[in-house]
Formats: sequence, C-alpha cells, structure tokens
Amino acid sequence: MTKLRLAIVGAGPAGIYAADILLKAERNFDVSIDLFDHLPAPYGLVRYGVAPDHPRIKGIITALRDVLDRGDIRLFGNVRYGTDITLDDLKKHYNAVIFATGAVHDADLAIPGIELEGSYGAARFVSWFDGHPDVPRTWPLEAKSVAVIGNGNVALDVSRILAKHADDLLPTEIPANVYEGLKASPVTDVHVFGRRGPTSVKFTPLELRELGELNDVDIIVHDEDFDYDDAARAAVASNKQVFVIDKVLNQWRNRETGSASRRLHLHFFARPVEVTDDGNGHVGGFKYERTAPDGHGGVVGTGEIREVPIQAIYRAVGYYGSSLPGIPFDKKRGVIPNREGQVLWKGEPGFESSTASQQMYGVYATGWIKRGPVGLIGHTKSDAMETVRHLINDVGNWWRPESPSEESILELLDERGVAYTDLDGWHRLDQHELALGAEQGRVRVKVVPRHEMVEISRAQVPAEL
Repeated sequence: MTKLRLAIVGAGPAGIYAADILLKAERNFDVSIDLFDHLPAPYGLVRYGVAPDHPRIKGIITALRDVLDRGDIRLFGNVRYGTDITLDDLKKHYNAVIFATGAVHDADLAIPGIELEGSYGAARFVSWFDGHPDVPRTWPLEAKSVAVIGNGNVALDVSRILAKHADDLLPTEIPANVYEGLKASPVTDVHVFGRRGPTSVKFTPLELRELGELNDVDIIVHDEDFDYDDAARAAVASNKQVFVIDKVLNQWRNRETGSASRRLHLHFFARPVEVTDDGNGHVGGFKYERTAPDGHGGVVGTGEIREVPIQAIYRAVGYYGSSLPGIPFDKKRGVIPNREGQVLWKGEPGFESSTASQQMYGVYATGWIKRGPVGLIGHTKSDAMETVRHLINDVGNWWRPESPSEESILELLDERGVAYTDLDGWHRLDQHELALGAEQGRVRVKVVPRHEMVEISRAQVPAEL
C-alpha cells in the first residue's frame, strides 16, 4: 500500500482544513501529515488578523483546535520555510507539499503622498493590536484626525479599534502594550472613505452593526450619499445583505449626534487622489474626488476635489501574498500560479510570471496564496477540497523521497538547531495565556514576544500560572 508523507506549510485555517479534508477523503493509501508554520502558535490570521473584540469570529479556533487535537496531524511551529527548511529538504522527506501561507502584507495604494510619515498599512496595524510577535511593541498613535481608506471588513476593524475607548477593550484578549497605546491615543475623529456608494460596500452587516454599538462614539453619515440611482435601489431590493446594510445606515441618518467625545465618519463616493504633506514630510491631509453613480452599479468621477485635514492615514485596500523560495510567484496578483491548486511553472523555479503553463509536480497551493485575499471560511474549505482532490489523483507524480520516515524531519530540525514548537507546546502556551487572563478577569492575555512564546511552549521556563 502506498503511503503519502505530506508537508503543509502554513498552520492557519487553509492549512488545517486541507489536512482535515485529506484525512477524511476516500483514498487507497495511508497518510502522514506534518504542518509547519513560521509562528510558534497555530491558527494564522484567526489569531493574528481578527480584531480582539470579535469573539464570535474567533470561535472558528474551536473547530481548528478540534482538528489538531485528534492527534493525527503533527505541528511544527517556529519553523521558517526557506531558512529552517527548504524545498530540497521537503523533497527529501515528503511526497508532496501544500503551501497555505496566506496573504499577510498590505496591497499598495498608488496615489501621491502615500509614502509620507504617518501613512500605514492596515494589515500591519492589525498585527500590532493582535499581538503579532514580529511587529514592534509600540505604535505611533499621535493623530487626532485619522483617515482609513477602504470599505471592507478590515477597514471597519481598524476604524473601530481606533475610535473605541481602550477601557472598552479590556474584557478582550488585547495585549497590555496595545491597551496602553490606545489608552494614550488623542484621536477624536476617524474618517472612513469608500470609492463607491453605500450599496456597494464589501463589509458585512455584522461588522457594520458593531460600529453603532461603540460607547461614546458618534457615527456620522452624510445625506448626499443616499441619493440612489436605479441600480442601487435594485441592489437593495434584490440582495438581503445589501438591504440590511442600507437599513442600518439609514437608521444612523436619523440619530442625534454631537454629545460623544469621538466621531466615526463614513464617506461614500470618495475616490482617493492624494495624501498631502504638512510641510514637514508628515501626513497633513487627504484629498479625494467626489464620485457619482454611473447607472450600472459603478461610479464615475465628478471632478469635484475635496480635502479633509488628517494627521495619519491607513490603507485597507486588500492583502498581498509573499513569494516563497523556489516556488513560482505571480507578482501582479500576489499568488502562486496554479490550476485548481496544482502549482504551475515554466521550468525554472523561482521565476516571477503570471503565465506559467506546466505543472510543478509535488507542489500545491490552497487558501489566499492560491486564489488571492478574497472569500471567507466557506471558500477556504472548498478551496482545500479542490486542491486535495488533485493531490490524491496525482499519486503517479508524487516525489519519491530519500528519507521519508517521520523521525527524519525531527533529526533535521534538531541538527540545524531549530527551536521548533509542537502541539503539546501549543497546549502549554494556550493554558498559560488563559491563566494570565483568568488572573485579570479576562478570557486570555496573549504572550507577545516570540522568545517567550517559544520558551513556554518548549517548557524551558516554568509557566507562571
């Protein structure tokens, strides 16, 4: 009987779901799966990309934990692909690899002034307030007026965290350094800008409603943004999600405002034009062009330019994947070129192209690094099913490793001095964080420094329970 030794690089939802789906799939061979991640803890963007005041969304972790805790998948954290292990190493020890490395960097916004001091990527800010170990512990929260560019859920997360009073985040797992930073923030106004109208937003009704629940924060919307055309009215009538969003926004139009100490402004029909300089190389304002409905669900420019004075700007216009050593990469889309998860190349690994044509046998992709940063958990599962189906059918083209034993990869990592973490180590870190939270009447307090995460996971220092 054939046995598949599979490596999966990336221990977020995409990688864990791929492992789970393969183990449950109909097949005529045994499977042994090793899951690698560059972070000491699993769960990827669910742990480090979801705002701490979203406990319902973080409930996804429960399902992921159930998969890992079955005991039929090995976890190796704090292992960097390309440094601690290479493609040649994987070929030596496994029959195939699935890359599930996601997309964690901010997409560019090509407008003048975006490089000024005080201009930030939303993804990096999210990593900071989520306690990502590779992000500096401090963040420059010095602006009274802030702009957030984008109309997706990340834009709302960033805006909500900026506008929310720090004390209202204390019941969550927000790290202490993040609380202190937000507590000292002088912000009074957060402006959210979207290029299209209210019926074309990309955020969900749940995210939108949460804005209206913020303590001591007025939500400001503008009547001029609600002069709908036929296409917008049709969207409200035909789409339940759009209907709910429209209903919430119109309720806010009738709210009394003016008593709160902070304001969150929603600007629609606003196309980014320029970030202006305050004269000292720092963000001083945001210029945008007023757009208008084009009658077909899109917008056209009106030529009217407006400017809002700000001291900081966050771009939340999408995520972008990272290239991986030895693996083809599409620079335009920020993904690994693939056909339904089968990685494609032109014969030279590491090339950068969007026109790859032949299959790179033994190499697969799933999740955002496969399809781009779109879709929710449901898409991630169907994505993994597609990739796993091809992996199973490609049995004749798997690698033939020299050293496929399960012990051999442990020997390799030990030989290289890699301080890897495993599932038992994650359980130790998890219990440590929960205990820290219990001491303060909170659900969890995250350990942020990487070395502390590793030490606790590897039981090199006693967990202070």
